[in-house]
Amino acid sequence: MTDTRPLCALSIAGSDSGGGAGIQADLKTFAAHGVHGLSAIAALTAQHTRGVTAVHAPPPEFLRAQIDACFADFRIGAVKLGMLANAQIIHAVAGALEQFKPTQIVLDPVMVATSGAKLLEDAALDALRTRLLPLASVITPNIPEAELLLGRRIDDDSADAALTSLLALGTPAVLLKGGHLPGARMLDRLGEGSRRTCFEHARIAVEGHGTGCTLASAIAAQLALGQPLADACARAADYVHGALLHAYRPGLGNVAVLDHFWRSRDESRPRSHHP
Repeated sequence: MTDTRPLCALSIAGSDSGGGAGIQADLKTFAAHGVHGLSAIAALTAQHTRGVTAVHAPPPEFLRAQIDACFADFRIGAVKLGMLANAQIIHAVAGALEQFKPTQIVLDPVMVATSGAKLLEDAALDALRTRLLPLASVITPNIPEAELLLGRRIDDDSADAALTSLLALGTPAVLLKGGHLPGARMLDRLGEGSRRTCFEHARIAVEGHGTGCTLASAIAAQLALGQPLADACARAADYVHGALLHAYRPGLGNVAVLDHFWRSRDESRPRSHHP
């Protein structure tokens, strides 16, 4: 019999009580792409637009129960991985993915805070390298995260070489985000085997919150909808650029939250008619 259930996207990530990043951003992104969103919460954070005040990781067994429940009932077309707080959580997630074998896995290796602080202990970083990278369809590191994965500094001149080195770690595709590199234009580099594709956008003078989460979940949504990886990355990058252009500041901090539904709001606005 034909499975008539719609393809869903599952986010395994941290919860952001401020609503701008993590699970909350992922679910809004899935909804904006017309994809039913599922969640397995791998970390609870107490945070707002001025910072993170507390983090709590659930027992790995409870996280696994959430993942099992999603795969037991839904048709999952893509999985997005975000903040995974420790090595035990990473091993639990890897075990579930090895069992259920989802077709598409987008790994956003959340390892460095906006302040530059390292978020993963060494054991967790090793677990991420050895357990999750080989399972991922694509990883989406920013420059500081790529530097941690490779153990060396990356600048604009060495970014292409870094992309090749990241692929050599054992993942089939890498989208190296260029937001931390200087310049008026932002360049994201996609490597798939020997193929290279670049996505370029004008830099926006906004301190955005949740851009990495949103990009990875937009890629996952596009993959769940059947788009090839390069097209999924291109559409996701355009979507994030628009969401950042429409960003707003709901709290007292300087960071702006992306408008995940900017496209529907743009479409609903009346257009001027000129003679």
